[in-house]
Amino acid sequence: MLIQEILHADPICVSPETTLCDAYALMQEKGIRHLPVLQDEKLSGIITDRDLRLATSRLAKRPFEPSASVGAVMTTKVQTAHPNDPVERATQLMRELKIGCLPVVEEGKLVGIVTSADLLDALLRLTGVHQPSGRLDIRMKDTPGELARLALLLGERNINIHSILTYLEGGDKSRLVLRVSTMEIRSLAEALCSAGFEVLWPPHISCVE
Repeated sequence: MLIQEILHADPICVSPETTLCDAYALMQEKGIRHLPVLQDEKLSGIITDRDLRLATSRLAKRPFEPSASVGAVMTTKVQTAHPNDPVERATQLMRELKIGCLPVVEEGKLVGIVTSADLLDALLRLTGVHQPSGRLDIRMKDTPGELARLALLLGERNINIHSILTYLEGGDKSRLVLRVSTMEIRSLAEALCSAGFEVLWPPHISCVE
């Protein structure tokens, strides 16, 4: 999945001359928490609801008046994404930098914005949780051909894989979470156990290595 599939196109923006009061009112009206700042149609910064609260707080060392401009408070070193960036790369960036959004820029032009909520929605889509399906959690040997063997066993039972997520657990084991096209998940899990797979979900399935 790519950023262009989940971004908000034509995001609401402000200029550096916009007052903090007007920026806050705009966020409240539109139900958003991030405002890209454009100057001469180019991205020059970004301001968040947190920035506004901190800048105007009485606890701040030098609190700003609500009539101050966005340009005095905004973040100018803005991390951006490209429409063709993978979703997982954007997620990694936002997690490492501890930020809640990424303006999306293509050929120097702001074309959208992606937020942490958008990435959570993307994760839900990748897991296939929105469509009727059964869930399997499997631990298996991290060797060539094991995933193909699992897919073959499912295919022989006319069961389609809606989604599959996998990661290494360490050593010679890998972990798979699958959404499959059957609700008869317990009988399927027992069949997979008989074929030598270790099924962790559904629980209480006796597997033999």
